[in-house]
Amino acid sequence: LQPPRGMKSPALLVPMAIHCEWRSNLIQHKDNSVTQIGVYQIHPEAQLPSYATAQSACFDISACLLDGESIAAFSAYNATVINNSVRDGKVIMQSGSRMLVPTGLVFDIPEGYSLRLHPRSGLAYKSGITLANCEGVIDSDYWHQTFVALINTSHCEFTIHHGDRIAQGEIVALMPSTFHTLTEAPQQRTQRQGGFGSTGQNT
Repeated sequence: LQPPRGMKSPALLVPMAIHCEWRSNLIQHKDNSVTQIGVYQIHPEAQLPSYATAQSACFDISACLLDGESIAAFSAYNATVINNSVRDGKVIMQSGSRMLVPTGLVFDIPEGYSLRLHPRSGLAYKSGITLANCEGVIDSDYWHQTFVALINTSHCEFTIHHGDRIAQGEIVALMPSTFHTLTEAPQQRTQRQGGFGSTGQNT
């Protein structure tokens, strides 16, 4: 079995990596058929995506933390953290730090779709761990490992363990667009007068 789209065994892959087909029920066609999303496991320990319930809108994505791996991170003061290594299957996020957490997965996204990464609500609310870029966008022509950019917004250290669910993903259909120049500025369409709270705070 071959890696997605001409992948030539780059350094991030190990010989024991396996390829599996993971069914995504988000790409539901009119005939009720379901598009399969290929997922390449870089490491056998990598957790496959999974839906928590039968009607979950998004699937969970987990951290793949292998002992000795260096995790790219920035401190709250934008200084690169070099000595952030995985030990005993876990890594510590300092307060205010941002970290690229590996998933151990390569998604083979069909053309015309993208993978969107969203924060996990409980993790954000209870621990202050959310996505540094608010929403991650993985294009269909990206064929490397998927990383999750996390930020610790709390004032406490936070420990991420191997297999922890750190984000949720969604396969989204694209709407191709073209852009043209207008000769006149758009006009007011409703009673809206502006943005940034212009419609008020209370009902």
